[in-house]
Amino acid sequence: MQPTIVLVHGAFAENASWNGVIDALTATGHRALAASNPLRGISTDAAAVSDVIRAIDGPVVLVGHSYAGAVITNVDADNVVSLVYVNAFAPEPGETCFELSSLYPGSTLGETLEPTPRGDGTTELTIARERFRAQFCADVPAAEAALMAATQRPVTREALLEPSGDRPRWKELPSWFVIGELDRNIPSAAQHFMAERAGSQRTIELQGASHAAAVSRPHGVTDLILDAASAGAVA
Repeated sequence: MQPTIVLVHGAFAENASWNGVIDALTATGHRALAASNPLRGISTDAAAVSDVIRAIDGPVVLVGHSYAGAVITNVDADNVVSLVYVNAFAPEPGETCFELSSLYPGSTLGETLEPTPRGDGTTELTIARERFRAQFCADVPAAEAALMAATQRPVTREALLEPSGDRPRWKELPSWFVIGELDRNIPSAAQHFMAERAGSQRTIELQGASHAAAVSRPHGVTDLILDAASAGAVA
């Protein structure tokens, strides 16, 4: 039985960021869906994604981009058979996304962020639109990058500062990692560190790729997802 591929977007993105990957996956006969990520906090976001996964009949390959790597690390669903991290965090218990992004030099995200206080006491963060392409998706055509900037989903500062939970699923499940060589949000060195720590089944670095590798290099990302899906197929 082929697994369903569930794709989870990260901060400053939304479901359409997976369009190219979904097209490539469905062309191979796989069922794929993009799960909405609330971007409010690791524990609450993981609970929301877990609800989506538990409603799926059969095995699931769970894919997370960026901040969503921390989310898929904390899901609670027994039908997940493998994890794919795309330019993503894979935290140990107690680690935060902000902490991991600063493990190695190279992240310029902080200086591009615009905070917006909310009535519930949290602070939403967006990337300044005039800096979005250079920071987030430098290898995406300018017109498409402008649309991505206009439709970006804000993440709360609190989500990026929330410690990851005490049951990292990459310690229980096989994992695969896609790394963008020129990622300015999460330095590639930090991603390689997390991939090695997780015992990645296969890690690929896409040369010249930005943080938005799923948009700019959908076929490279899809190839690794299909590798994970093949390993997760159930007879």
